Amino acid sequence: MKIVIAPDSFKESLSSLEVASEIEAGLKRVWPDATYVKVPMADGGEGTVQSLVDATGGEIVKVEVCGPLGAPVLASYGLLGNGKTAVIEMAEASGLPLVPRDQRDPLKATTFGTGQLIADAIDRGVDEIILGIGGSATNDGGAGLAQALGVRFVNFGGTIIPDLIAGGDLDKIQAVDMSTINPGLAKVRINVACDVTNPLCGETGASRVYGPQKGATPEMVEQLDGNLQHFANVIKRSVGVDVADRAGAGAGGGIGAGLMAFTNATLKRGVELVVAATRLEQHMKGASLAFTGEGRVDFQTAFGKTPSGVANAAGKHGVPVIAIGGGLSDDARGIFEHGIAGLEAATANVMTLDTAIEKTRQNLQNAAERSARLIAIGQQMAK
Repeated sequence: MKIVIAPDSFKESLSSLEVASEIEAGLKRVWPDATYVKVPMADGGEGTVQSLVDATGGEIVKVEVCGPLGAPVLASYGLLGNGKTAVIEMAEASGLPLVPRDQRDPLKATTFGTGQLIADAIDRGVDEIILGIGGSATNDGGAGLAQALGVRFVNFGGTIIPDLIAGGDLDKIQAVDMSTINPGLAKVRINVACDVTNPLCGETGASRVYGPQKGATPEMVEQLDGNLQHFANVIKRSVGVDVADRAGAGAGGGIGAGLMAFTNATLKRGVELVVAATRLEQHMKGASLAFTGEGRVDFQTAFGKTPSGVANAAGKHGVPVIAIGGGLSDDARGIFEHGIAGLEAATANVMTLDTAIEKTRQNLQNAAERSARLIAIGQQMAK
């Protein structure tokens, strides 16, 4: 019997590979002779780099880059086992956790460091980049990223702006000069893990929806939104790309718009990119059963999160899927309508979050064993 184990990480506790290993250990108590295939998963957010590196036998690359407020930071990204795919999380170079709370100011934050990570991956000869754009401290429309990739911005005096551009500087741009853009961009495919559809500007745009959590006051939100609208107008006039109202343009503080304008990037659901990178569908061939899971399972799990991606891949091969959640919400049973055949909680009794985290390994093993024993009963009854 072949069993595929493809969970997400349990945040603040175990990586996806560690979760898979504990589920395997529990299943082996019942099925010691089964064949187990562990496929660490993620949904494009935090932990995606480590999951894909673990799943493909890749490596972590460390690079010193420019942080959100200009100070150097040591950022990491993944180089997958094929040596041709890089996985980058924007938060590593331009993330909100890199900025102390009392210094958070999207008027001053730049995505330059994220562009440096992309440039480094290009220099290493990759032909594909998977880019996660969650958790940013920025609201610069991707202008800083573009600068790091060789794009130059011209001010109203007709001269190149030499400084790093942040969200508060976009209104100084009069034109875009693409003549010195990194030539390697034309040879690399950029897939952006993006599960939001916010436009660049307006009531549901980057500034109004996400600006306040990055430190923007109501006055700053208005300035940032106006600056992004100005930037979109400049891009349309200089580059010929209309990014203002495109779905996903507002993601990552508007970096979605910058990627659309200055690269060949395609925005896709994060879990779809991970499923493809891990070759999960191929692993499902010939499997009798699959397990997935995440820290908390609720009805939203069915929409774009790791278990939904696993269920979709497994369903193409008729493989039933059981999800194990660190915790289950009251509406978790709704996932049965979306390809998940069984559901189990890692926590068998009431406990504090700290205790649950402390006992995650034991709890996962026991939950997997409980699931396997119930299935074994069904197998005996079917004889």
